[in-house]
Amino acid sequence: MVRKNCKRSPAKSIRDLRSHQRRRHLHNRKRNGGDGNAPNNGKDASSASCSTALLSTISRKASRCKNRLIRIFSKLAAFVDTPKTGSRYRGYQMLKDRLGGSHDVIGAECSVRKILCFEDPLPPSISPSKPTVFLDLDETLVHSVANDPPANFDFIVRPRIGGTCVTFYVLKRPGLDEFLEALAKKFELVVFTAGLEEYASMVLDNVDRKKLISHRLYRDSCNQVNGMYVKDLSRTGRDLTNAVIVDDNPNAYLLQPENAIPVRPFVDDLWDAELAKLGKFFDGCDGFGDIRDAVKMYVSSGRNEAGEDMAIS
Repeated sequence: MVRKNCKRSPAKSIRDLRSHQRRRHLHNRKRNGGDGNAPNNGKDASSASCSTALLSTISRKASRCKNRLIRIFSKLAAFVDTPKTGSRYRGYQMLKDRLGGSHDVIGAECSVRKILCFEDPLPPSISPSKPTVFLDLDETLVHSVANDPPANFDFIVRPRIGGTCVTFYVLKRPGLDEFLEALAKKFELVVFTAGLEEYASMVLDNVDRKKLISHRLYRDSCNQVNGMYVKDLSRTGRDLTNAVIVDDNPNAYLLQPENAIPVRPFVDDLWDAELAKLGKFFDGCDGFGDIRDAVKMYVSSGRNEAGEDMAIS
């Protein structure tokens, strides 16, 4: 019988297997540039690309939102005027329709729908029993012209409005100084104007050099009613039975017409006698418990002889 001798290879130990795996792993690292994490490079690049795209999208949407807000506020700013030649409406609240429909002054189609109102803009009166006279400024006490000098003017103011310096030539209504001095002895004087404070404060500094006017209210104290500036006396903290407003614009006293004395707008009439007529009224209104009764009599009598009539009564 013939035996065939077979040569067996020695069995590999566990240590040899681990050594072989280590050499193979090192070989793969060298082939891939020495980075054991090279197979993940594609995933990292894809993740970075997605993050960049997301940030770009967010940036574009934020830019669009900013541009839309700028356009919205630009349109809102277009509704803000300068004082008769030219808010910040802080702390306003919505009020109900005070007129209940149309009003004769502005027509049936102009019913009051929205009113922006403010907290009481005046401090308490030092003498509550003393009547309060609210005086308009432009075209009631003075007339001003911007930029081009008129034939007659008393002084010049140069307020900065909207970042631009504007020159106003101001003419005082005849008898203004005497009118203010006489009224200040018996009444609390408050100038209530729809003009901007930057402009109106400079004008009043020149008009009221004797400090006869107790308080000044500007446009930011007015209410907005259907796009008009309205002076709501009920928000001033004064007793309406003891308050009068003098204004050339009927829309200004839309909410309290019974407290209003209308005057003709003043432009440049050097023979204007409107303040002298008003002086007669205020001299003769002491005997009325409700000053609105005196106002009604004065207005209904045509104003020419009202002062004398009230003094007699």
